[in-house]
Amino acid sequence: MPRTLAVANQKGGVAKTTTVATLGAALAELGQRVLLVDLDPQACLTFSVGVDPEDLEKSIHHVMLGGVTAQEVLIEFEDAPDLLPATIELATMEVRLAQEGGPEQVLRTALRPLRASYDWIIVDCPPTLGLLTVNGLSAASDVLIPLQCETLAHRGVGQLLDTIHDVQVLTNPALHVLGVLPTLYDGRTIHARAVLDTIADTYSLDVLEPAIPKSIRFAEAPAIGETILRTAPTSPGAKAYRALAGALL
Repeated sequence: MPRTLAVANQKGGVAKTTTVATLGAALAELGQRVLLVDLDPQACLTFSVGVDPEDLEKSIHHVMLGGVTAQEVLIEFEDAPDLLPATIELATMEVRLAQEGGPEQVLRTALRPLRASYDWIIVDCPPTLGLLTVNGLSAASDVLIPLQCETLAHRGVGQLLDTIHDVQVLTNPALHVLGVLPTLYDGRTIHARAVLDTIADTYSLDVLEPAIPKSIRFAEAPAIGETILRTAPTSPGAKAYRALAGALL
């Protein structure tokens, strides 16, 4: 069975989508079969791997509605992770899920036919603590929390951990928190290092290594539908994600 990794943080701008795309590509480089799942209505993951959401007729939204299978909307790549894409229609899914019985398990059920085909399934959760994120957590074996190393960025970690605890109690007792991944990190500043120490001490979370350095290279890569592993393969950011992938294996 694949490891299913939910990448979650209700705060936007913490390199969550970058982590999903780049970590997935790094695992694929190591010979792993990887599926990326875009669960964010903004569809940034879909766009960043070179797919225009506006050109899609079907997406993960339709799979979760039950009208089509995951295989029907799957986008396969020869030399990169496969993708279950998102479109803006996913923004209505929270309301629809609230009307369902067992709304927390819809994604897990939808992914079941694909599980045997992959070693890793990585879910890009939206920057909220609503039913879409709960679905991502309920479908996962592990959760990774990207965290920008600034004071305001970590204020919501406690709320996220409360949600994770609720999921562990109610729908997914096997869910494991891998820890916090420092992103947009500038190790030259005392503030950034202090934030990491605060997180580790306050929430008793592991801090994953290496920290992902701040770099303009990360902003440039999605514009051409690639990751930093292709556009700047020898950069510190690319090396950091490759090291993280190796550590996870």
